[in-house]
Amino acid sequence: MVDDFIENVKEFFTSNIGAYLNNLYDNPLSLILLLIDLAIVIFLACKLVKVAKNSRAWQLLKGIVLLIVATFVSDIIGLKILHWILDAIMNWGVLALIVIFQPEIRRALEQLGTNKFTKFFGMDKDIATKTKEDIYKIVIAAQELSKEKIGALIVIERDIEIKDIINTGIAMEADVSPQLLTNIFVPKTPLHDGAVVISNNKIAAAACMLPLAGDNDIARELGTRHRAGIGISKESDAIAVIVSEETGKVSVAKDGTLIADVREDVLKKILITNIVTKRFGEHKPKNKNFFNQLKKKMPKKEEIEQKDQVNK
Repeated sequence: MVDDFIENVKEFFTSNIGAYLNNLYDNPLSLILLLIDLAIVIFLACKLVKVAKNSRAWQLLKGIVLLIVATFVSDIIGLKILHWILDAIMNWGVLALIVIFQPEIRRALEQLGTNKFTKFFGMDKDIATKTKEDIYKIVIAAQELSKEKIGALIVIERDIEIKDIINTGIAMEADVSPQLLTNIFVPKTPLHDGAVVISNNKIAAAACMLPLAGDNDIARELGTRHRAGIGISKESDAIAVIVSEETGKVSVAKDGTLIADVREDVLKKILITNIVTKRFGEHKPKNKNFFNQLKKKMPKKEEIEQKDQVNK
């Protein structure tokens, strides 16, 4: 039995892998095509696994992989009856898969002609645009919370990771939305006490505990939320948006300093400047400003004519 198994393995490698390697040796160009082929297959496989994990197809997919492995192994070992049964199941399995995965297949085909197909490949929006949209949503949430005088503390991670802070809260990994942010801070709800941390364009966690700033760093009339916002902005490069429960005023903590009572447009400008512009380099072209200043300094045509007349 063992000798037959070894012979089957040798025959398999000689007839398949060995022949393929000889072909690569004779034709080096096919090696490049092989690498491209493997890269595409691995990329698609990773994407499919990621999509399947979020659907009811994940358990079925694991069963299919097990069935394929069992069919392959039974052929190598020489379990002819088992292999015949599994092979028959595999042949009919294509039709079964179409029936079982009909909703998922239909959804995927519908997305081929829409912009959701680009989202599948991660090409829907660049990070800068997504970050801008998230900032607008944070500003909307802050204004809504301000109107209702609901206390809130939103921390936006930048270059320095604050995973230790995220681990102190309740993990969420949710998309940023004004509705979700306002609901989190509604009084007497499980997550309202603490900070929300936004990391990598996601609401990473809620009810997070932040380090408090010392008494020398903040006015005594300001509360714990403001101390926590200043504290996290001192220990990292994160920016904190604070909504006061007593006054409804919105403040921003940045680099260990507090910018108090900011308007909606100012809050939006601060966040975009420090999170989008500085990180992604969306600066206005300097040449344009230089030429505008130069144009202002240059004398106008009327002034030149007047000077010529005086000289004459």
